[in-house]
Amino acid sequence: MNRYIPLTGHDCTLPSLLIDTQAPLDVLHDAAAYRIRAVTQVLENLAFRDTLKTDTIILQDFALLCAIPLRDGCDLMDVIGRRLSSQVS
Repeated sequence: MNRYIPLTGHDCTLPSLLIDTQAPLDVLHDAAAYRIRAVTQVLENLAFRDTLKTDTIILQDFALLCAIPLRDGCDLMDVIGRRLSSQVS
């Protein structure tokens, strides 16, 4: 596994957002958990609203706003999973 891998949610020819795959596991986990918890909190707050009146454009922007940190969290969890698998092997 390369030391630095780009976040998959940021599609460009020269990536500028990278994950250090050799960072301590607790640091990687902390970063993933922070992003996933933030989106979870926003979605839970939205789910408990009585009314939600908005247009399609705002919903698309909101979905993207939630998808970015979720994808980052998943990328971090993938690195953690690979590191743990290599320790078991």
